[in-house]
Amino acid sequence: MKWITRKNVKVDRVACPWLIRRFIDTKAEFLFVEADQVMPQAAAENATPYDVPEVELGHHGLECSFDAMVKKFNLGADPAMVLLAKIVNGADTDNALWNQPESAGLNAVAEGFRHLGYRDDHEQIAAEAVVYDALYAYCQEMIRRGKHDGAFR
Repeated sequence: MKWITRKNVKVDRVACPWLIRRFIDTKAEFLFVEADQVMPQAAAENATPYDVPEVELGHHGLECSFDAMVKKFNLGADPAMVLLAKIVNGADTDNALWNQPESAGLNAVAEGFRHLGYRDDHEQIAAEAVVYDALYAYCQEMIRRGKHDGAFR
């Protein structure tokens, strides 16, 4: 499958490719274009748009694109994924939905990655994937310990 979104990725536009490659389509292709080119290029490339206004896999109310993907691809049965989605949501939004303490750290890390000088969004996502691997492992451990809201509650 091909996926398309805005260039200059940060939280949601890094978390979503990580989610797709780990749980939905290991061979997914990603395109990053100017915001006003997402929909025309999506049509031209037969790509699924995400994290842009007025698409199924975008923000809806207080939920972010990662939330939309967890729902669409039925990943919410995994309690660790539910916790991860709360953290990603808080880092990508004003954190009003869940007030998840870990979100501030994820937002800071994501902002730092933007300033490390990667050549393009693909390179940045590849480097940042380990952060999401580690965060998912953290979420799995919190669930194992019975801390479904994370360790910082």
